Amino acid sequence: MRFEKNQLAEVRIEDIGSEGEGIGKVDGFPLFVKDTVVGDLVRVKLTKVKKNYAFARLEEILEESADRITPPCPKYRACGGCQIQQLSYGKQLEFKQKKVWNDLLRIGGFTERELSEVFLPILGMEEPWRYRNKAQYPVGRDKEGSVITGFYAGRTHSIIANTDCLLGAKENEAVLMAVLNYVKESGCSIYNEETGKGLLRHVLIRKSRATGEVMVCLILNGRKLPGQELLIREFQKIPEIVSISINVNTEQTNVILGKETVCISGKPQIEDTLWLWDEEGQRTGEHVTYRISPNSFYQVNPVQTERLYSLALQYAGLTGTEIVWDLYCGIGTISLFLAGHAGKV
Repeated sequence: MRFEKNQLAEVRIEDIGSEGEGIGKVDGFPLFVKDTVVGDLVRVKLTKVKKNYAFARLEEILEESADRITPPCPKYRACGGCQIQQLSYGKQLEFKQKKVWNDLLRIGGFTERELSEVFLPILGMEEPWRYRNKAQYPVGRDKEGSVITGFYAGRTHSIIANTDCLLGAKENEAVLMAVLNYVKESGCSIYNEETGKGLLRHVLIRKSRATGEVMVCLILNGRKLPGQELLIREFQKIPEIVSISINVNTEQTNVILGKETVCISGKPQIEDTLWLWDEEGQRTGEHVTYRISPNSFYQVNPVQTERLYSLALQYAGLTGTEIVWDLYCGIGTISLFLAGHAGKV
């Protein structure tokens, strides 16, 4: 059977690819279909046909998989921020565990016997929503010219308007609405990637899980923010905000942050605390508090970070005499955790 672009086909999804796309076969010819789940029977339209496989767009679900759920986010299909949200969380964990296993076999060169001796089950979250302590929102205009902020659609730089990502802090929506109000009142120009002109590029938001403090940083294609006091007044309506900064990035680049950051209100840093867990999964009294700036590298999922670092410390089996090297350490989250258990870090 010959396949062509825009051709319609019915296919049963039998597997899941490395990026979460469903995989099915029609007369032995593989089709990769985003937004599908193993077990789905779907009608699709072919979008790109290669010699030995094709990509297709989901048109209609004819039979739903038992593992399919309704994605909680209404912007899920258009937005490029999430994958496999239509898959139940338990099955998501199975997919991730299988991916790590296969990568260790294929790329790492381990045997199944070697892996089976050391491979432990994946540790999921009790609540896999609202956990991200950092978000970076591009600012642009929609087709009607209205100012929007949100996330890029998959494999594009077209912004899907969204002020309430379900992975981020609840305060993010209030911050973004304040920014949009400020832009409307001040006339602040919006950066255009194609021309390199315009001022406001991105909004960066950080939240401390330990204190509830919120930091906001506006990334600018310039050094002066018009109506700065108007912006500060908008943010003062949100009591959690304790730090307001601007970051200068005048380069035509996909890199979000520039090298220069200036605090214009409040304090230049916020603090967050990570706690050590014991083998029973309970917090101990041991903890480290970190100061975080807009440019700091800090793990975005603090709940799983605590579990990860605690397990790493358990597996290391430090006796207090070792020298530990922490390479590419960011703000030292791992090394500071290990400092009290090694001879030198």
